[in-house]
Amino acid sequence: MPMDATQPGTGEPSHGGQQAALDAPRPGSVAETGLSVLYLGDLLVKQLFEQGVLDLHQLSRGTALAGSVVEEICRFLRDEGRVEVRGQGSGGVLRFGLTDRGRASALEALNRDGYSGKAPVTLEAYSARVRSQALSDVAIRRETVMAAFADTVIDPALLDQLGPGLHSGRAMFIHGEAGTGKSYIARRLVRLLEGEVLIPHAILVGGKAVRCYDPAVHQALDDPEATPASQLYLGQGHDPRYVRCHRPCVISGGELTMERLEIQYDVATHIHQAPVQLLANNGMLVIDDLGRQRMTPTELFNRWIVPLEERRDFLALSNGYHFSVPFDVALVFSTNLDPLTLADAAFLRRIGYKIRFSPLSRAAYLAIWQQQCGAQDLPFEPALGEFVIDELHGRYGVPLLACHPRDLLSLAGDQLAYRGGEAPDRETLAWAWQTYFGDFSETSRESNKDVTANRRNAQ
Repeated sequence: MPMDATQPGTGEPSHGGQQAALDAPRPGSVAETGLSVLYLGDLLVKQLFEQGVLDLHQLSRGTALAGSVVEEICRFLRDEGRVEVRGQGSGGVLRFGLTDRGRASALEALNRDGYSGKAPVTLEAYSARVRSQALSDVAIRRETVMAAFADTVIDPALLDQLGPGLHSGRAMFIHGEAGTGKSYIARRLVRLLEGEVLIPHAILVGGKAVRCYDPAVHQALDDPEATPASQLYLGQGHDPRYVRCHRPCVISGGELTMERLEIQYDVATHIHQAPVQLLANNGMLVIDDLGRQRMTPTELFNRWIVPLEERRDFLALSNGYHFSVPFDVALVFSTNLDPLTLADAAFLRRIGYKIRFSPLSRAAYLAIWQQQCGAQDLPFEPALGEFVIDELHGRYGVPLLACHPRDLLSLAGDQLAYRGGEAPDRETLAWAWQTYFGDFSETSRESNKDVTANRRNAQ
């Protein structure tokens, strides 16, 4: 993807490629941050108000700004009478504290915007950053897909649908009955999104900071204050207002609400939080259990029409300030409901890839059975897998689903641990089957009686 050259000091890439995407020079002055000295002054007094007297090194770490920038801000605040020098710390570093006027201004600043973390980046800088590390730059090839799923039992034909779908950047609609492995595979698709991205701690929009980096979602590659590698990266001029991360994968299921797709505002703390799709920018957003959210599928689908078509999203702050951000997200819908009951044909046409997950073949089921035996430290006996397929699945007409080997063997393992056994047998697996599916039919009750009688005879 071609990138525009920019002026030095803006903190944006000036040449193509992955290295360019991660080229975020650390600002050497207030002007180079893209932020006003008034905003940065408020940020410093908020930190001093919350943490007490701090030296220049502590203020630099707290704001993720270079010492020269912090000194420039402190001079401004001293001229305004909001901070004063409180002596020197170790190494002769100056320590600063708030004056009475500074404490009053800090309270006013916290009421306007409660964010007091690391300095944000501007909306313009963030938008350019998202474009510079776009998903379209990730080359997904068939051999890469097959290698990424080499440890997974899955039909290669299914991967040949998922791979191009992810490569295209279009939304994907994965459907099929529960237990066919849709959610499991969808979560593992992020393996294919190679490369690193820079995620800002926060974005400044309309004078308000919107928290963007979320350690519960973003997998940081290093800690700027902990590892030697990170210190080296800082020494090379990396802007620590960004966190180097793997491409994100955000997964949301039935708990998703329409409100979570908009900027979140905490009235108590006066802090804005990015919505899930912004957290997922330059990565993947999986909406699992589609149709079980706290809104109708039509409402949820309508929310994505503009972002999918225009590749940008429109958001608003709590004060009504509207803005747009790039929408660079691999959007994956996953459901075990009939797609035609969730969306009309017109919307389904907007989703480029509709991929059905079906029950397993006999060979695939046995392969997963063997794999799960190894994972659960149980001996693998092919005859027991055949027994489950023929005598249990076949007898009760239950399709072969990817979740069954794991779940049945897990229950069998519980029974063995309870009774002191070492390896599952037919009776243990029949017990696991009855426990898993429940005693909801006459046939099941008769089967349970047979298992109990056999155990008594054995004793």
